[in-house]
Amino acid sequence: MDTGTHFVMGIALGGLATLDPVITQSPVTASAVIAGTILGSQAPDIDTVLKLRNNAVYIRNHRGITHSIPAVLLWPLIISGALFAIIPEANYLHLWLWTFLAVFLHVFVDIFNAYGTQALRPISSKWVALGVINTFDPFIFGIHVAGLILWGFGFPPGYLFLSIYGILVLYYISRFREQSFIKRAVKQQIPGARKILLSPTMRFHRWKIAVITEKNYYVARADNGYVKILDTFDRVPLPESEILEVAKKDINLAAFLSFSPVYRFEIEQKKEYYEVRFIDLRYRSNGYYPFVAVVHLDRDLNILNSYTGWIFSEAKLQKKLNIIL
Repeated sequence: MDTGTHFVMGIALGGLATLDPVITQSPVTASAVIAGTILGSQAPDIDTVLKLRNNAVYIRNHRGITHSIPAVLLWPLIISGALFAIIPEANYLHLWLWTFLAVFLHVFVDIFNAYGTQALRPISSKWVALGVINTFDPFIFGIHVAGLILWGFGFPPGYLFLSIYGILVLYYISRFREQSFIKRAVKQQIPGARKILLSPTMRFHRWKIAVITEKNYYVARADNGYVKILDTFDRVPLPESEILEVAKKDINLAAFLSFSPVYRFEIEQKKEYYEVRFIDLRYRSNGYYPFVAVVHLDRDLNILNSYTGWIFSEAKLQKKLNIIL
């Protein structure tokens, strides 16, 4: 989920914690707990600072080790320990428990995005991405904000947020049902579908779709259950090419390939250099595919420059590459 949603969830968990008798009997512990739930709901995304290095490092590592099993166990100890050092009068056990819940829920809800997390690391480095909730879901964010407003007007926060999370359980179930319906619709329209990748959008009934068949890639969109094919590409295997082999060693292209499950590629000979371009097919927007990796090589196959990331126009992409030059 996005930072804003994690933030309001952290506050909401602080409200939910008022159902804990130990917390209701100790204002000091209550203050420490709400600080713990807010910090715990943000901690796993500390890897966002990797953007300051470059996109390749960020793509390879975001929602990786900071969302792993050891991290889920370590974050609550660090946060609750720091808070207890500042507020020693707080009940440490309950401070740790609610902070742990905040960290766990952060990682848990991220699993439902199309981006996913490496939540099973180190048991498995596989990305767990259920793809039923958009990174920013207006309903999830909105119902939390509504709950916080009602709390401000004096509603008991414990039972209020308990009710809200009950509603959200039903909402998640409805999203899975919607996803299942869309997959069935895709299979009816593309009977040879071997793999269907669905990306939810901020609109409840709109999904982005990428489909892999034996010979083709299909890019489609679902609106209110109706699936419309937008683009079709031949499924061409990667050729044995010295240009491609050198390009694949580039940090930006390597990061792209570690992240993207469905893409097409282009190898083009320019006047003074070769261009290798990989295009992720999951994120079509207004007829453009914004998530790409591009590598330029000279005639001697030395890498001149490269880039990976989300770019929404060719002009901006070329500007990025020229800056790197």
